[in-house]
Amino acid sequence: MGSETGQDNESPVHRVWIDEFQMASCQVTNAAYAIFVSETGTEPAPFCDKADFNHAEQPVVAVSWFEAEKYCEWLSASTGLRYRLPTEAEWERAARGGIEQKLHPWGDEPPQSLPDYEKRWQKGPEPVAQFAPNAFGLYDVCENVHEWCSDWYQADYYAFSPERNPTGPDHGTRRASRGGSWRHHIKASRCAARSSIPPDFHYADYGFRVACAL
Repeated sequence: MGSETGQDNESPVHRVWIDEFQMASCQVTNAAYAIFVSETGTEPAPFCDKADFNHAEQPVVAVSWFEAEKYCEWLSASTGLRYRLPTEAEWERAARGGIEQKLHPWGDEPPQSLPDYEKRWQKGPEPVAQFAPNAFGLYDVCENVHEWCSDWYQADYYAFSPERNPTGPDHGTRRASRGGSWRHHIKASRCAARSSIPPDFHYADYGFRVACAL
């Protein structure tokens, strides 16, 4: 986990063991989130009526960390399974697809090598699962929208994080997130790249995908 060639917050590179878990193949879509809104009376996501963001199969955006957590709680109650946001460690494990120490899910080639890179993400995120998944079957990982993680964010956390099932520091002011963004100049992030914002923020390039405990 981590990188010696990225930002300071990605080092040191360290071995992590995590218990078995499942990760959704796709980011939560507008269609899936709309069911949650209808059944719980939650406020619709911002921008859900905007043409660049309201396709049913686009990832839902501009939901806060708290709303993403509430979605996981609702999904757990609806299914009897234990859905939640992934930890940073789980997210990086899933994003790498079993490939050790490569920059991206597909290897070390730059994002510009992706199919139709220059034509994609013109005005917003794209509908999910339009291109090939990584080796673990995850679509759009490291691209499309930033994805909330469960952890509090701390820049130097890797210096003292536990070897097994790290879940982030006990407190903080920002929640961790992972993955690239349609708004960025470079649209796809590296697997080790870390980001964070306050948990109550609503950004048009923030979404999430769910994990499930086994």
